Amino acid sequence: MRNKTGRYSSYIRPFSYLLDLIIINLFSYLIISRDLFSPYFLVFTSFTWVIIAFNVQFYEVYRFTKVVSIISKVIRQFILFTISCYAFSGFYVKDTNSKIILSYTILSITAVLICKLSIYFFLRKYRVFYGGNFRRVIIVGNGKSVGQLEEFFNDNPDYGYKLVKVFNFEGDKKAKIEECQDFVLKNYIDEIYCSLTSLSNTQIDHFIDFSDNNLKILKFLPDNNELFARNLKLDYYGYIPILSLRNIPLDDVINQMVKRAFDILFSVGIIIGLLSWLTPLMAIFIKLESSGPVFFRQKRNGLNYKEFNCFKFRSMNLNEIADLEQVSKNDPRITTVGKFIRKTSIDELPQFFNVLLGDMSVVGPRPHMVSHTEMYARRIDKFMVRHFIKPGITGLAQTNGYRGEVENDKDIIYRVKYDIFYVENWSILLDIKIIFMTLYNAIKGEEKAY
Repeated sequence: MRNKTGRYSSYIRPFSYLLDLIIINLFSYLIISRDLFSPYFLVFTSFTWVIIAFNVQFYEVYRFTKVVSIISKVIRQFILFTISCYAFSGFYVKDTNSKIILSYTILSITAVLICKLSIYFFLRKYRVFYGGNFRRVIIVGNGKSVGQLEEFFNDNPDYGYKLVKVFNFEGDKKAKIEECQDFVLKNYIDEIYCSLTSLSNTQIDHFIDFSDNNLKILKFLPDNNELFARNLKLDYYGYIPILSLRNIPLDDVINQMVKRAFDILFSVGIIIGLLSWLTPLMAIFIKLESSGPVFFRQKRNGLNYKEFNCFKFRSMNLNEIADLEQVSKNDPRITTVGKFIRKTSIDELPQFFNVLLGDMSVVGPRPHMVSHTEMYARRIDKFMVRHFIKPGITGLAQTNGYRGEVENDKDIIYRVKYDIFYVENWSILLDIKIIFMTLYNAIKGEEKAY
């Protein structure tokens, strides 16, 4: 769920969904006969449209997508949508006019195609004439595709890529790599394109680590007999093949909307059903044992490394090092009530307010204290990949034994590995599985829950 400024606005795809739904519902009102038109028909066609669109990747249109590909998606959407409308009419009305259904779907899809192409070409003109929606990029290497891609970027400003520099890798490659990476950081480069023929496997890994640790997008230019063993995503810029390092499901707006809807429903349920009566009880117990606030707020790093206030029930006596030192086993700062609520994870429940506010998700990589994030980012490779998506109250690493205190580098390394797996393989079913595993572990009790 990285910031997509420049690749495509995060508002374009939701706007397209809304516009298309308005079109198909408007035409159903104007064209469909009164014996078939009903709220049921509107609901059916709207849900069917979205489900079909999701499966045929109807809204997977990027700046480098060809017009013929857009038309192909429209045709597939039209065929499946028409079949669905006929199926509904056959079930809902005994004698339906098939010509009316066909007229409705043809006019609807034509209007949708016109809008879709209008948005597509408008964005291309917008990039050329107003200089907006651009990504700053560099190319690294000497492969035969480098010149082609350089020419493509220069000849096609409507795609929205601004080529800042090409790094030729003749001579001392190590020095060139260091120069290139310094340039990326100092000049706010968004994407790095590497020719695979110019780099050894070790140097490729070095670029991967650099891009992961600095939240940069890394793509490769394959030439002839290059390795395709990695889990890479293939796109085409014109006729030039481009490999992307990792495909993150939560980069997709629809997946973001599904996850956000789940987060809101789940957190509202917990807040109303549990925290509404548990919070006053916890306030009494916490106040009776020690002075200080009921809630503890701590700065943590979230999506795209942004800081936010993470809420918890206070489980320790007031101390000046709460934001610096992680809790350890038999920590004297922990109160008697605190031992119980930490053991049962009750202290984490106020983070559902963070979920409702949009700072966190129910499931995701656990956020660390700001001071620890900075430390781990320097020491642990790929640690920053965790910040491509929102942090969570629970996560895959926590359900696999890597929760609580980080006692050694192994703990944080394996936590990062599980987090990266989650980032690259997210699904709503995986979220549900992690939630059930978290509940099971909380009931069973965990060794590192202190």
